[in-house]
Amino acid sequence: MSMIYGKRVRLRAVEREDIKQFVLWVNDPEVTRYLSLYLPMSTVDEENWFEAMSKRDQNSKPLVIEIPNNGGWKMIGNCAVFGIDPIARLGELGIMLGEKDEWNQGYGTETMTLLLLHCFNTLNLNRVFLQVYAQNERAKQAYKKAGFIEEGRLREAVYKHGNYDDLIVMSALRSEWTLKIKEK
Repeated sequence: MSMIYGKRVRLRAVEREDIKQFVLWVNDPEVTRYLSLYLPMSTVDEENWFEAMSKRDQNSKPLVIEIPNNGGWKMIGNCAVFGIDPIARLGELGIMLGEKDEWNQGYGTETMTLLLLHCFNTLNLNRVFLQVYAQNERAKQAYKKAGFIEEGRLREAVYKHGNYDDLIVMSALRSEWTLKIKEK
């Protein structure tokens, strides 16, 4: 797969050299606050993840999120389409923005918009969904801006830091997303 370019973001394949940065991110409590990760992860854990990920179908491999930086590119996170169902033509999305200095800059919204474009125009999916912690207001707003609609709530479905939180299920349908793009 070639790189996917947006206005300020590009998505590229994950490389073994990225593992070191991933380990820093997945061990930062602020970064993982709204992710399902809850235990420390070692470099070996990430290397094992990388080996397993490299054996996945090409369409389900994670992508690195990068932004332009001093004539090069700066890695700020990763994202993925996974759980692809070729019969129902659906898939689930996930994202982690690890560079806290780049939070609240619209990169999450642009990344999710690029992923939707990829899902609908390249992977030929019809429905794309994600799950987000109810308390994660910043992410919910980014997903709405990208074209996701809240469709349900899983009450007290996650337990983290001594508290239960609801999971919000959000989705985008190809037909609705296409209409939204045409209106712009």
